[in-house]
Amino acid sequence: MRGAVIHAPGDVRFEQLAEPKIEQPADAIIRTVATCVCGSDLWPYRGLEPIGDPHPMGHEYVGVVEEVGSEVTAVKPGQFVVGSFATSDNTCANCRNGWQSNCLHREFMSTCQAEHVRIPNAQGTLVATPEHPDAGFVPGLLAVSDVMGTGWYAALAAEVKPGSTAVVVGDGAVGLCGVIAAKELGAERIIAMSRHESRQKLATEFGATDIVTERGDEGVAAIKDRTGGIGADAVLECVGTAESMRQALRSARPGGNVGFVGVPHDVRIAGDELFFSHVGLRGGPAPVRRYLPDLIDRVLSGRIDPGRVFDLTLPLEQVAEGYRAMDERRAIKALLTP
Repeated sequence: MRGAVIHAPGDVRFEQLAEPKIEQPADAIIRTVATCVCGSDLWPYRGLEPIGDPHPMGHEYVGVVEEVGSEVTAVKPGQFVVGSFATSDNTCANCRNGWQSNCLHREFMSTCQAEHVRIPNAQGTLVATPEHPDAGFVPGLLAVSDVMGTGWYAALAAEVKPGSTAVVVGDGAVGLCGVIAAKELGAERIIAMSRHESRQKLATEFGATDIVTERGDEGVAAIKDRTGGIGADAVLECVGTAESMRQALRSARPGGNVGFVGVPHDVRIAGDELFFSHVGLRGGPAPVRRYLPDLIDRVLSGRIDPGRVFDLTLPLEQVAEGYRAMDERRAIKALLTP
């Protein structure tokens, strides 16, 4: 089979790879129907994370089961399935508490930009749709495997409630899905922080009521100006930089909450600032598996359409162009089809 391999910053190639095989009784092999490039993939692509030896890439996927291990009974060959970037047995104490992304047997997916993928912990990770979905639903279901699930977690971690004011820091796919989540959870006012006209338009269509283009201290001042000088009830941090975290923390009102889901890079929070802010922080890798049944249903019922964040569709063999387009901000998110 073939798949994406990163060799160095800016150097992603579509190469011949070994066919995946069942290695453990809880494994499954899927034929990829759609995968994509994630914003977090851009960290190593830009040289901001070490790469080491060349290795496959990708952690978002939907596909059709081709083979299962002896312990897998939850899904069977021929079914269309959605998974998560973090695998889970869905039975350990952490999973039972709803934190499948911290499963005691967790493995992070990293080989999904390929024609076939081995899914560890398939019994607890994969969720089958009632039937094979129409092609129009595939982008939305692919979004559920990461960015929609992550945006949903950001909104829950920030404790978005009916009638609340929410701020979304970041206008990438996760931030835009965070707007969807805040709307679904009943926020009355949703302020999207974005400098890009096309993304502002999509955020508004997803439910944003206000757009703030300023960043840093000016961005915080703009949020305070729109919230009576106090700040927002809930802030979704969807970037992962020191600036975005600082902006998120300072945009929340005393007693408010920040849900941070951007993978942190050089983020430092002063203890005294957090202490005197009275702002709550919760974040980390989203427990996507917890939300999959609900989010799949919302997509298939037409209630939400997170697949609209994919504004570039390419054949998998053009994966390198997908990376380039996202790196150059010509695309929000690139969908890849074998």
